[in-house]
Amino acid sequence: MTESIAGKKVFVTGADGFIGSHLVELLVAAGASVRAMTYYNSWNEKGWLRDVPAATLSGVELFAGDVRDAERVRQGVRGCDYVFHLSSLIAIPYSYDAPRSYVETNVVGAINVLQACRDSDALARLVHVSTSEVYGSAQQVPIPESHPLVGQSPYSASKIAADKMAESYHLSFGLPVVTARPFNTFGPRQTARAVIPTIASQLVAGRNTLRLGALSPTRDFNFATDTAAGMIALGLCPQAEGQVVNIGSGEEWSIAQTVEMLCDIVGRRVEIVTEEARIRPEKSEVNRLLADNRRIAQLTGWKSQVPFRDGLARTVEWIARNLQHFDVDQYAK
Repeated sequence: MTESIAGKKVFVTGADGFIGSHLVELLVAAGASVRAMTYYNSWNEKGWLRDVPAATLSGVELFAGDVRDAERVRQGVRGCDYVFHLSSLIAIPYSYDAPRSYVETNVVGAINVLQACRDSDALARLVHVSTSEVYGSAQQVPIPESHPLVGQSPYSASKIAADKMAESYHLSFGLPVVTARPFNTFGPRQTARAVIPTIASQLVAGRNTLRLGALSPTRDFNFATDTAAGMIALGLCPQAEGQVVNIGSGEEWSIAQTVEMLCDIVGRRVEIVTEEARIRPEKSEVNRLLADNRRIAQLTGWKSQVPFRDGLARTVEWIARNLQHFDVDQYAK
């Protein structure tokens, strides 16, 4: 890696989100000057950036807006050396009900970022953030970047479209973009739309029954700071331009194994109830995700630093301190 982020101007969309807030922290620690795009709201709420230490956030330019607004995105990109595009609608169940919202945010939003970067005179590199959900259920394991793309949910279909737009801007216009494809990130600040905080918050709150969906699917869980570090590594890698690159631990854990480990960490044993309403439609369920992470290792030397159990323990500790953010009774129903 020959480039450095220190002293560079960086624009992050989705900076107020789970992974985005961790990315902002790492960028500031590395010496970058960060412009952090937060979703505009009349309460001046800055999302999970509220959890970032004040000393870290004091040097960050908070930039309220909406990725669907092309002119606002253009203002955010202006003058920046690096752009990390994370802003996205991500909850899979909601995509069954409101697919148009996913197209407008994930596809049109990506086009806005791509076009703004294309028109920029300052840009060194754009990191467009994808998801392992675009692979669907694994047809080969571990999953390489060449794996077929399968739209098993409206969410994954919208991300496939966004990824292909990024590819087209590189091939058509020479845009220096790399598509980072993280697998299942977890850690502090993740909401209970995801399985690990759903389980952990119910355990921490003392519930005696866990109501979950399918227990057999496996996931490649990667701690949030490791995922963010992988994005930065790709942003600083000229050889990654035009490529799709997985970010994953290279290990897989079933939901059942994850429940068992979380029970050990919390020190409680509970009844597990599988509810039909929590199970995805049969052809939409992704049964296995395991990253082939050789490409990112070869390009950047990156690898996960936080073991799964250690990451779970850190997550449980954070949830215990922030249980007020979790509507445990709603998740337990």
